This record gives sequence, structure tokens and C-alpha cells, in this order.
Amino acid sequence: MTGLVFDCDGVLADTERDGHLPAFNETFEHFGLPVRWSEDEYAEKLRIGGGKERMASLFADPEFVRAAGVPQDEDARKDLLAQWHRTKTAAFKRLVSEGCIPPRPGIPRIISAALDAGWTVAVASTSAEESVRAVLENAVGKEAADRVPVFAGDVVPAKKPDPAVYRLAVSRLSLDPADTLVVEDSRNGLLAATGAGLACLVTVNGYTHDEDFTEAVLVVSELGDPGRPPVRVLANRSRATPGDYLTLEDLGSCVRAQPAREPDEEEIT
Repeated sequence: MTGLVFDCDGVLADTERDGHLPAFNETFEHFGLPVRWSEDEYAEKLRIGGGKERMASLFADPEFVRAAGVPQDEDARKDLLAQWHRTKTAAFKRLVSEGCIPPRPGIPRIISAALDAGWTVAVASTSAEESVRAVLENAVGKEAADRVPVFAGDVVPAKKPDPAVYRLAVSRLSLDPADTLVVEDSRNGLLAATGAGLACLVTVNGYTHDEDFTEAVLVVSELGDPGRPPVRVLANRSRATPGDYLTLEDLGSCVRAQPAREPDEEEIT
């Protein structure tokens, strides 16, 4: 296999519950905004791709707009949203630096092994690039992280489930779609990957375990590590035969499971 592309949030680390949610709420408190998201409310917000976009959804509530003094002018709203999001990103990065968001099992092992094997490893995410790079470096160390290209935030105009970010990664890195595997954790991410003609392995988390992953070649509880409880295989449409934890050979078998579908639009260059 030549390409291995990871989503960030929920894949590299359980960032949503332990990082993004508290960072959003800390930002709301900092600006005196009349909102705090519970875990259940945030689970609904996760259906919206991108942090700025989740914050912008607050503007749909006239009561919030009135209570928060949100301006009606569209440019002023964009500036306000950008200010909120910068503060939220800084709060998230601090949580990462404080060790509050450890990597998910198997992530350091698989990324290091893939790089050593000469695979092209990348990260494609709807989150802000600063946040993604912080999570990646915390997960695998600076030396390995410096070898992993990141495609994140507003690098494309449309967020997942739109396939734009994966098409961009394939194009920029000159990957063969038929020889590239995406690792995702949500249905939005899965649809983005398959929409770009890429095979997708899903590692579920607490927010996504009940979602529909029909299009995934393999669905597991985690990538796993030696000494941990065996991974749970929730669906397997690949030739992989996972043991207690997934190996590079398992990931390669996911790509060989079925021919990748060609994208139905021109790739972004």
C-alpha cells in the first residue's frame, strides 16, 4: 500500500469529549455567551463538519443572537466568529499540551511502522490546522509528525462529508486511490473518503458507535496494541483477519478488499 490517511478528531485521539467540547465551553464562558453545550448537545453538533461551522450554528437561534449581542452585518459576524474560534483553538491546544488528550490505542505504533515501511502517511481533517498538528505531534512525537503532511481547516471550501479534503490529499501527494486507505471514525468522514474513491477503515468511538458504516471495508473498536484487550471487529468486508490488534498487513488487506470507486468529479488541484 502507498497511502494511509487519518482523520484527526476521534481517530488520532478522543479529542471531542476531552478537548473540543471543554474548549468550546471555555470560550463561551470567556466571551460571556449564554450557551454551554452538554455532551448530548455536542453529539448533535458533531453532525456539522468544522468548528467554526458548529459555532456559526448558534446564529440560527434568534434568542441567542439577541442575548449575545451578535451583529446583523455579515462581515461583522464573520469577524466575531473568527475571534471566538481563535480563542477556542488556543484553549484546545493548551489541553493537548497539558496531556489531557492521549492518543488512541495503536496510533503511535501504526503511524511509526507505516513511515518506517515507506508508506505515505497524512492527516485530513475539518479542524483547524493548528489543532490537528498539536494532536498529531502529541500522539507520535515531533520527529514522526514532521514527516506527516496535514490537510486541515479551510484548506478546502467544503467540509466533510464533502470529499474535497481527501481529493486534495490524493492530488497533492500523488497517491494512487486504489492503493490508499483512509482511517475514519464517523459517517461524515466515511462518506467523504468513499466519495473520493478511497477505501475506508472505521475505528468507532463513544460518539459514533451507533452510526451507519455500511460503506466501510472494516469497522473496529480501535486499532489496538499488544497487551490491551483484543479489538472488537464490528464489521469486516475486507480480506483482513485481525487478531488482538491490527497490523500493517491488516490495513493493506483493507485496500485489497475491493477496487476503489473513481471520484465522480474532477479532483481539486
